[in-house]
Amino acid sequence: MSNYAMPFKAQQLNAMNNQPLVVYPVDPYVVEVLKSCIGKCVSIKTTDGHIDGTVVDCKSDHVVLRCCNDIYFVRISEIVWIKPK
Repeated sequence: MSNYAMPFKAQQLNAMNNQPLVVYPVDPYVVEVLKSCIGKCVSIKTTDGHIDGTVVDCKSDHVVLRCCNDIYFVRISEIVWIKPK
């Protein structure tokens, strides 16, 4: 079986310890939307559930939400949709 017939996964190895190289996809459009929502309330649907809160910060791989007095770090790759309130 050739490498092209296999499901997607990183084929490169880390030169330092010969371990598989983990690759996280970045969705620049989702990051851009979330950065524009900093300080605003949003509703986010993830693969695990639903969360409402205020966007505190956004990085390339996660968003920080404040809900009541709790802080949540949500991985961007787990977000299904975002609804500004």
